[in-house]
Amino acid sequence: MDNRTMIIIGVLVGTFIVAVIVAVAMAIWFYSKNKRTRQLRSKFGPEYNRAVRADDGNTGHAWEHAQARFVDDPQAAVANADVLVQEVMGVRGYPVTDFEQRVADVSVDHPAVVQNYRIAHDIAARHEHEDVGIEKLREAMIHYRALFADLLNDGGLQPVRQVVPEERERIRRVG
Repeated sequence: MDNRTMIIIGVLVGTFIVAVIVAVAMAIWFYSKNKRTRQLRSKFGPEYNRAVRADDGNTGHAWEHAQARFVDDPQAAVANADVLVQEVMGVRGYPVTDFEQRVADVSVDHPAVVQNYRIAHDIAARHEHEDVGIEKLREAMIHYRALFADLLNDGGLQPVRQVVPEERERIRRVG
């Protein structure tokens, strides 16, 4: 075989290996993403779904209140947003004692928004020690909102109150 053929074979083999690695990584991610939900459902049965739906409604309204509060008291709104995110994570079965552990756990199920959580939490933590300014607090709220919406499973595409399935259905019937 000449060098050109060897290079082509090497590229094909390399591409195949990368494709296999990506497929295995996706399978692991999918499995781990669903593992926590299966564990909680098996532990709590039908009560799990009822509790999650009920909590999503209450938490969605609390989130909207935190966002509205930003106009009058941005510092308190950001602090409240951090607490609400931790509450939702607790309901979803994430351990909430250590920030780094929360980030690691969220990165498995919500990799697209884990950076939002880091940025928002960093801004909130810095604001406890120094004034970061209203623009940074607004940025933190936006990042918290993306994580919050993703935790409620809509990917941040709709207002939080519409994330709750019953609310979405009611809006469809009225609209």
